[in-house]
Amino acid sequence: MGPDAGLGEAVVRAGGTYARYADVSALISALDEGEAVPGTVVLSCPTSGGEDVGVGVRESLAAVLSSVQRWLGEERLFGSRLVVATCGAVAPGVGEDVAGLAQAPVWGLLRSVQTENPGRFLLLDHDPDHGISRAAADAVVRALVAGEESQLAVRGETVLVPRLSRMAEPVADVEASARLVSGGTVLVTGASGVLAGVVARHLVAEHGVEHLLLASRRGPDAPGAAELVAELEAAGASVTVAACDVADRGAVRELLAAIPAEVPLRGVVHTAGVVDDGVVEGLTDERVQRVLAPKVDAAWHLHELTQDMGLEAFVLYSSVAATLGAGGQGSYAAANAFLDALAQHRHAQGLPAVSLAWGLWAQASGMTRNLGAADAARAHRSGIVPLATEDALALFDRSMHVGRGVVLPVRMDLKALGDRPVPVPPVLRQLVRRPVRKAAAGHGGGTGTEWRDRIAMAVPEEREQLLLDLVRTHLATVLGRTDPHDIDADGGLLEMGLDSLTAVELRNHLGTATGLRLPTTVVFDHPTSIALAKYLASRLGDSISKTERSSAHGVLAEIEKLHAMLSGVSLADEEHSMAAGRLTDVLTQFKKRGTGDVADVESIEAATDEELFELLDGDL
Repeated sequence: MGPDAGLGEAVVRAGGTYARYADVSALISALDEGEAVPGTVVLSCPTSGGEDVGVGVRESLAAVLSSVQRWLGEERLFGSRLVVATCGAVAPGVGEDVAGLAQAPVWGLLRSVQTENPGRFLLLDHDPDHGISRAAADAVVRALVAGEESQLAVRGETVLVPRLSRMAEPVADVEASARLVSGGTVLVTGASGVLAGVVARHLVAEHGVEHLLLASRRGPDAPGAAELVAELEAAGASVTVAACDVADRGAVRELLAAIPAEVPLRGVVHTAGVVDDGVVEGLTDERVQRVLAPKVDAAWHLHELTQDMGLEAFVLYSSVAATLGAGGQGSYAAANAFLDALAQHRHAQGLPAVSLAWGLWAQASGMTRNLGAADAARAHRSGIVPLATEDALALFDRSMHVGRGVVLPVRMDLKALGDRPVPVPPVLRQLVRRPVRKAAAGHGGGTGTEWRDRIAMAVPEEREQLLLDLVRTHLATVLGRTDPHDIDADGGLLEMGLDSLTAVELRNHLGTATGLRLPTTVVFDHPTSIALAKYLASRLGDSISKTERSSAHGVLAEIEKLHAMLSGVSLADEEHSMAAGRLTDVLTQFKKRGTGDVADVESIEAATDEELFELLDGDL
């Protein structure tokens, strides 16, 4: 879709059929006119905005957000997958530049959308300096068919997938002696926030910073500003507090111009930011803009206005949400994905930069003070454990000297990740090598296959009770309750504290356990545990009754997988002959079991390798 759909065309054509529409709305109009529902659609992210990166970010996000919302709102596309294709929006190689900075936030947004809607979206990035080859397109198609990876980057002939790994331990004497800057002034933005105050104290106490410039929208009038200044000056630092909206380029220019020449700017620590949580269906351009301004605009202004000042440190406070996605935080993840990309961009240009994609801090801040017990429990289920302030500052120091543009200072409970009732995200599989799937006795554990088997063997009267146990167990999990039997089967789910985010999480858990694709509104359409259990029983009953009819569909799906694999494989002549011979045997036996048409069997047996592969290609 869209004018820059070269990558999408290559991928779709490699997979077989191809159709082009202006956007998702045009596709929906085509469906209204009788077009078949596609299994996979490629949407190319727009690359407008010109030289103004901030404008480009907003246009890209607005276009993709609108398309995603239309996609999610169209029931006929419920079983289809949308591939969002970007150009140079990520840097999968160490030292690689992010040429498409304006598209980088799309990855943060879509990672959160993927968290809210598992299996329905895929991210795909390609190198802006090279086209995509048929071999690379075939590899992408195979990845699409396999369906396990949700993020892909094509570089030349190679298809790359993201994986997190542990950071190597630093050399002890380097860590102990290294300071953020050798002298001069360090600017800390968002200075009215708790985390800015924490890092300001740390810079003075542990890094020997003697001159601090603290900037925030309210400046000296911010709550606690006077006390912080007094504490820092008592520790020996010279402190200037300025009122400055760092999202305003002119205000930033004035702020930097006022720094005395005898103590020039040598470091920036950008901590400013706001949150505006909400699932993707509820986001608006205005809500997204509110979150982008102190992150995207401010960071870009600081980058452009300081890049010739000889900085020794340029530190951005990002969030792990940009890398892992976070349900209900699409705009926040998008904004922080830009910070990560900007740090990589600076790194590629030889400028100092590190983006710290923080996990959850134990110390309450302006961004976390409203988190409740259910929010904390949800974070822990995702493997994120709160960081004590002392540990966070130790990770801050380590992250300054690893030579990477982006570092994730995060405390993770890997056992909790492995024990979750949903699959471990691919990006974490290098950390969680052996995910454990446990079936909770009498409750809602187990895989979708296990549950469908249990329900298939149960009489109809038992199915509903099994599913009620399932609903109660996962409802207790998302609400942070310990005993699922305390949940009233007839009680209203919303009255129990379920909100839009926990409703999405409950839907995803139930979908994983039952193997069903459940609509976004399922919890609101069936607002009690018993109503939800009856709905699931009905859906699963229909699924079980269609098993025989779906068997042929399953066979055809496997043949399609085989076809995709054969299209991209390169074999030596001997290997090619062996594979062709085996395929001939399989087709011969299949023909004999079916129509028994001896003439067809004999013609297949007499076919050359090339004729056989041509036959397979034509039939499929």
